[in-house]
Amino acid sequence: MTMEGVGSWDALEWTKIEPVSGSASHDMAEFLLEVEEVIVQGHGVVLVNTNEAGTLSVTNFRLLFVSEVSRDIIELGTIPLATIEKFSKHVVKLPSAPRQSDKTSSRRLLQIIGKDMRIIVFSFRPRTKQRRAVFNALGRYTKPARLWDLYTFICGPSKFGNDNPKLRLMNEYCRLLGVGSFHVSSSTFEDVLFSMSNDWWRITTLNSSYTLCATYPFALMVPKCISDEEVLHASTFRARCRLPVISWCHPETGAVLARSSQPLVGLMMNLRSNADEKLVAAFCTQTADGKGPRRKLYIADARPRKNALANGAMGGGSESSSNYSQSEVVFFGIDNIHAMRESLARLRDYVDTYGATSSDGMSSFLRNGGWTWGGGNLSSMSASVSTLGDSGWLIHVQSVLAGSAWIAARVALESASVLVHCSDGWDRTTQLVSLASLLLDPYYRTFKGFQALVEKDWLAFGHPFSDRMGIPTISGNSTTPLELSRQVSGGNISASSIRIPSGSGSLASSSSHAQNNCSPIFLQWVDCVAQLLRMYPCAFEFSSAFLVDFLDCVLSCRFGNFLCNSEKERQQSGATDACGCLWMYFFNLHSPEGSSHVHYNLFYDPVKHDGPLLPPAAALAPTIWPQFHLRWACPKEAGAGELESQLRILTKKYADMTKAKETGEMRAKDLKMSMESLAAELQKEKQANSSALAMARRAGRESLAIKRAIQSLGCKVHLSSNGNHAADFGSTLLETREVLNSFRGETDAGGQPDEKADFSVTISAIEDSMVPDHPINEVCESLCPFRTREGCRWPDAGCAQLGSQFVGLKANFDAFDRLSIYDRYFGSE
Repeated sequence: MTMEGVGSWDALEWTKIEPVSGSASHDMAEFLLEVEEVIVQGHGVVLVNTNEAGTLSVTNFRLLFVSEVSRDIIELGTIPLATIEKFSKHVVKLPSAPRQSDKTSSRRLLQIIGKDMRIIVFSFRPRTKQRRAVFNALGRYTKPARLWDLYTFICGPSKFGNDNPKLRLMNEYCRLLGVGSFHVSSSTFEDVLFSMSNDWWRITTLNSSYTLCATYPFALMVPKCISDEEVLHASTFRARCRLPVISWCHPETGAVLARSSQPLVGLMMNLRSNADEKLVAAFCTQTADGKGPRRKLYIADARPRKNALANGAMGGGSESSSNYSQSEVVFFGIDNIHAMRESLARLRDYVDTYGATSSDGMSSFLRNGGWTWGGGNLSSMSASVSTLGDSGWLIHVQSVLAGSAWIAARVALESASVLVHCSDGWDRTTQLVSLASLLLDPYYRTFKGFQALVEKDWLAFGHPFSDRMGIPTISGNSTTPLELSRQVSGGNISASSIRIPSGSGSLASSSSHAQNNCSPIFLQWVDCVAQLLRMYPCAFEFSSAFLVDFLDCVLSCRFGNFLCNSEKERQQSGATDACGCLWMYFFNLHSPEGSSHVHYNLFYDPVKHDGPLLPPAAALAPTIWPQFHLRWACPKEAGAGELESQLRILTKKYADMTKAKETGEMRAKDLKMSMESLAAELQKEKQANSSALAMARRAGRESLAIKRAIQSLGCKVHLSSNGNHAADFGSTLLETREVLNSFRGETDAGGQPDEKADFSVTISAIEDSMVPDHPINEVCESLCPFRTREGCRWPDAGCAQLGSQFVGLKANFDAFDRLSIYDRYFGSE
């Protein structure tokens, strides 16, 4: 964006625009979350990074920027209030136009620096009072006076209700002890804890009321051979009573990862505690078979050696290997929270300075004038590389990775136990222990295991999230004041050098470290996880996109999981019940799409990486995490997972085609079954038809035989059908057949046999004297069953007896159909 373009605003009549309150912001309702309210708005505001105009709104949850052209939310200009690290007002004087030499215009800017690596600058119209209104609203709502004024308490749990985190911690303890799942109510589980143990370790509820250590969880895993009284004595020898306890144990070898704070050895480094030494020695149990020598113990001090010695002046310090049996003390040299905060600020300045959407509206290709595609020097490139190295962030990440890999190798390769601590045992200690556990245990590399790891080592063991993120605690504001600065004079900032210092470097170092306890410790740990995901792309169930969204949720304070400084404070504040649960939010987010969701790693292969990950030192070379570090300053380059995105699209298409194939196969199977069923029914119909035809032919033969038999008796047979046809059987055999054929072929109007036709038969007997000498007699003699070789014996034969019985006999068709010639004529057997 060029400065001349901004000067042209003076021709517009926007000087009368005033900030509006939430009551006048009904047009923003479509963009608001649940119970989110607009506090103040500014219209015609320009996001300098992208030179885009829009409406800037301060709500009770975020700074919301909506484009005036597309009416879409601009992600770069929208940031949760809790994610804002600091903000400041600046005035930049613009060069006057040639015809306006007597008139000097200025530009009103508002710089927002986020904890998520973004630096954004908004430009306001002069003399509108909009910038002042937005600035004052940010001052009130980015740092609320009470914890309960945060948006997450106002919103409530909504549909993301939280379960009891204590039960989840106990389930993780049960998994580590190998005693199954923990299925008891929250009102009785403290009584059950006494019986939870294995051959080496047990669960103690000595801290159930948080009287032993206020920043430890209510339940602790300790050696089975150590009594609660000895645990109580050992806690007095450690800073903040954070005594050595077990964080993770190997299910087969019995090796453990233990954590604590620094020992209180005093200025002369000569103070000792028998209870502490006995507790630490209990971590060195015998090997799995119980017959070998006691395992070795490594005491890993995360601090530089000189820092550990300097803590002796305040009563702290480090252990002496001579006081702890079979132990070796190792220093990792990881810097403190203040060094990490300043390092991230320098990295943030680096990506903003050399990014594509910098806060001054210029691309790095156009800055410093000497960098051109047609020639010139590459001093800017050299400067950028030097600045990245000077930030020190990658060096710090490498230190944490190297320390964690070293710890994991000692446990996996030597079956040794490792006790990790720093000063207070809740920053560097948590980073090392949780990352080493991630390397050792494949369970922690799944969604469910990652949740258990974070809740155990970061939340339950008291990482001070409120202090590190600068949000209120249950007692009020945290010890970290939000940095507010105002630069009213713009004479020293020219249009050609619009870049505004973000507060890093000498300016930041002038502030007192003791008053600023903000530090990106958790962010740095997630960065380390992302580095491991890059090195082992098939070992993690979740993707880099999940880590980015997870980190955004933590920094935004939209959910209550990461509020306060300890488990005790979260219980006292009621955050668990009053706020939404981040884990439930992700569960609902993943449910509709399942493994096809962008948070799932397409390359995950649990069989390939079913054991510990032990990266060699040469592989521990971290790089910029593009999905997080570059997403604001270099959005196109931040898509380092473009190939993964394409693969995800292809995978989705393949899944859709597979689903369509399965659906088609099911339909084909159903059609095949239907055809088989119809074929079976058709076959049955054919069989039934054949049987009917056979029965009809049989009935026809029987009827014809009966008729012939009757005619052989000299009876006259009369056939009729509905009165339309009539025939007499009394003449020749040929005539009789013709008549029968005419009745047999009788059909209806449609050409089909008329099954409803009423067919009747009338039989009349003829007197003996009336029987003529007719050829029918020959038929009778040929068919008569009583005929002998001597010829017809009528009337002496038995058939003559029927003469008087058939006189006047009438029968309908149904009666004849039921008549059996074998039973009625030939006699039954």
